[in-house]
Amino acid sequence: MSDRMETPASMGTRRFGRVNWLGFYTLIWREIRRFTEVWTQTILAPLMTSALFMAIFAVAIGPSRGDVMGVPFVQFLAPGILAMTVIQNAFVNTSSSLMVSKVQGNIVDTLMPPLSPLELVIGFIAGGLARGLVVGVVIWAALALALGITVAHPLIALLFVALGAIFIGGLGILAGILANKFDQMAAITNFIITPLSFLSGTFYSVQALPPAVQGVIHYNPVFYLIDGVRYGFIGQSDSAPALGLLVLGVSCLLVTGLCWYWFRIGYRLKS
Repeated sequence: MSDRMETPASMGTRRFGRVNWLGFYTLIWREIRRFTEVWTQTILAPLMTSALFMAIFAVAIGPSRGDVMGVPFVQFLAPGILAMTVIQNAFVNTSSSLMVSKVQGNIVDTLMPPLSPLELVIGFIAGGLARGLVVGVVIWAALALALGITVAHPLIALLFVALGAIFIGGLGILAGILANKFDQMAAITNFIITPLSFLSGTFYSVQALPPAVQGVIHYNPVFYLIDGVRYGFIGQSDSAPALGLLVLGVSCLLVTGLCWYWFRIGYRLKS
């Protein structure tokens, strides 16, 4: 009999083969509990913020704005607000998990268990995706109850929301790895994530912009997310949904691939 003491994680690895299912499940469950235990901050607060956005734009601009893409301005605005809130919460969930662990000095608790880089990436992104989807469902229910807004293509809307949460959740992992201080994280949020969110057609149709500006916005992957979710809700979009799925799919692969590589080499994590 071997003198080596087996941990639950190593037992899970030995029992189930190459994938450490026990550790993998534990990481996902930890990331989900991080936001469910403080639901007033992570779920209720985004709902209130979205409601304020809707109320301000509906009251201040809605009556004089007229229809956009053949629907009232409020119905045009709602999908963009929902998608923007989803990706912001996905980013916060993944980035804060790594950032807080690094600041508190317990990042070793994440790196020491026998989890592969791919398992770490999927585990963190699963938490961000879960938080984004929960927030999205809550906002959708509120929109349906308060404004009677329906979804023309539910599966398409769900697919775009999920891809957007995965993409921005991956960016959250990269930000959490890069940043060593909270002010560095704030800089990434203010100068990268916020511009990506607001310069994406959330509050307007890009067709109303000058051609040169339209060209720049079409290089923003978040534009295709907002546009795709809008197509799922109202059946109208500025670009082809198939193109949006392609762009978001490639963006997700590139971002998650970089996350995997940084975890594999321990970039800014093991030094």
